[in-house]
This record gives sequence, C-alpha cells and structure tokens, in this order.
Amino acid sequence: MNYLKVSIGILIVLSASRFIPHPPNFTSLLALSFYVPALLGVRYLPVIIVSFALTDLILGFHNTVFFTWGSIFIIGFMSNYFKKNIISRIGGALLGALLFYIITNFGVWTLGSYGYSMNGLIICYTLAIPFFAYSLISTFIFSGVIEGLYKINFFNLKISK
Repeated sequence: MNYLKVSIGILIVLSASRFIPHPPNFTSLLALSFYVPALLGVRYLPVIIVSFALTDLILGFHNTVFFTWGSIFIIGFMSNYFKKNIISRIGGALLGALLFYIITNFGVWTLGSYGYSMNGLIICYTLAIPFFAYSLISTFIFSGVIEGLYKINFFNLKISK
C-alpha cells in the first residue's frame, strides 16, 4: 500500500470522527489508535499523532494535549502485543481505552482544578466516569466495525505475527 494514500485515509477517518457531532468521547479515535498500528504497523503511528495535531488546530488545543497524544502513542505501541486473535485485539483496544482514561485524567488533575490532594485525584477520576463509559462503548463498537471490515478483507491485509 502507498504510505501517502493510507495516511490521507487515516487523516480523513480520524477527522470525520472528531468533526461529526457526537456524545462526549464517543468517537472512533481510541479504536483507530489501537488498530492502525496493529493492522498497518507502528510506522503509521506518527500519522495518527499528526492527524490529531491538524484537527486540534481547528478544534483548539487544550492544556492536556500532551497527555492525550502520549496516551495515543502508548496505545499504538502496545497494540503489537495484542494482534494474536480477535478476542485479544478487542481486549487490547478496551485496555487502550482504560489507559487513555487513566493518563488523560491524571493530566486533568495535574492542572490543579481539583486540588493537589488524594481527594482531588479521586474526585477527578470519579467525575470522568461518564466520559469513560462513552469511550468504552465507542471503542467496543468501532473495534467491532474494524474487525468486521478486516474479516471481509476490506483492507486487503494480513496481520504479521
């Protein structure tokens, strides 16, 4: 596959996921962040981050952008260890959603809005549970879509072991 064509495709899908109106955190971003490196290789991980950066130029940057992008890097790199079968891949994608929740909400807490205490940290994570629920549900749904497309060989790919 042509790297540039695939990169543009990733940018289009990721951008659509961010720009089309949706409930908070109900996007394909976490599933894409897991599956693109798992199916295409980690060489496409920078494409995901650049796609995030380009869409953030339009949507606006936020104080936790490096926690967000950092969690995407971690999710992308860990996808290599979950390529064995469909159960492993979906489990890995859901684990990625959990890591995203942990890392990004830690970033929110470091901004000091909840106070620099254990109580503030607990409040920060507790108030983010509804967003985490949306992330889990959307990651599960979009993982199923990607797995279905992979199963019918839509991508014309073979996952390297």
